[in-house]
Formats: sequence, C-alpha cells, structure tokens
Amino acid sequence: MRKTSLILIAIIALYYFSCERDDICPDSTPTTPRLKIDLLDVANSDNKKNVFDLVIVGVTDEFTGVVSVNNEFILPDYNFRARIDSLLLPLKTTENSTQYVLIKEAEINDAGTEDDTSDDYIDGNQDLITINYSREEVYVSRACGYKTIFKNVTLNLDPDIANRWLTSRQPLTDNQSVEDETTPHFTMSH
Repeated sequence: MRKTSLILIAIIALYYFSCERDDICPDSTPTTPRLKIDLLDVANSDNKKNVFDLVIVGVTDEFTGVVSVNNEFILPDYNFRARIDSLLLPLKTTENSTQYVLIKEAEINDAGTEDDTSDDYIDGNQDLITINYSREEVYVSRACGYKTIFKNVTLNLDPDIANRWLTSRQPLTDNQSVEDETTPHFTMSH
C-alpha cells in the first residue's frame, strides 16, 4: 500500500511539474500589432500636427460613401476624436488589404429632420486610404495562440478624391513590416 501511494504521488508530481501555464494569455504579451501612423504638418514635416474631430470608418464591400451615425465599422477609438496626432489602425488578418475612410472635422448632419435620427449621417472632409500587405502567422504560446505580423506593407491615398486633406504619405523603412506598434510605420502629412 505504501509503495503504491509513493508511486501515485510521484506520477502526480511529474504531471503537475511538467505542465506549462497556459490558462491565461497575459496582457503584457504582444499580440497582433496595429499599424501606427504619425500625422505631420505639411508646412514643416518635423512637427506632428493634430487633426480635429476625426472619425475613422472601416470600408467593406457594401460601403456607399455615406457614413451613417450608427455605422458598425466606425473605430471606437476614433469616433469624433477631438484632437489627435497619431493613429493606431487594426489590419484585417484574413485578407491582404484594409481600407479606411478618415473624416476630418466630422459633424453630424441630421438631413433636415431634427427629430428623426435614423437618417443622420457624418459629414466632413473624407479621405480614403488603402493598406496592402502580406500576412504571416507567428506562434506566441499555448495560452495566446498565434499572432499575425504584416510584411511588405504599403499605404496609398486615393488620388480620385477631390479636396483631399491628406497630401502625402511616407513609409519609415523600405519593405515596411508591422511587427509591433511601439514605433511609427508611416507618416502622413496634412
């Protein structure tokens, strides 16, 4: 009996100490990074410049160009953001392209019907940006699973938009990749 108990304790101890902590992915573990863009002053590219009343909307196949106030693709961190000089934009992990509409000096247009909010939309100076990339999945841990990093990232401004407020964009390195979000990947001047 005593010998069986010792063997059982040894097996339990081996099992316990051979397990990896995999129950929770710590908040400090880097996961899929977002694209970081600094907004610069077109007159002096050494200085950051704020954009006021910014709304950013993710573009889907159904996008018509009119942004409803209740649009589900408005990024929560950029829903009438009062003042901002850099952006952190998530990229799609299932596709090789992501598009956003950036609306500067955004305001709600009630379409002439103050009492009916169902037809309200967001007005302002809109620019469309397209971000293209290739994706690579990288194993993080059993708890965190995989993260996606983005290689050969390009950012383009739509040349067909009249009154474009974004005048230029610049990658900070050749063959830009997005592996973390601590430093800027692109700059855009306005």
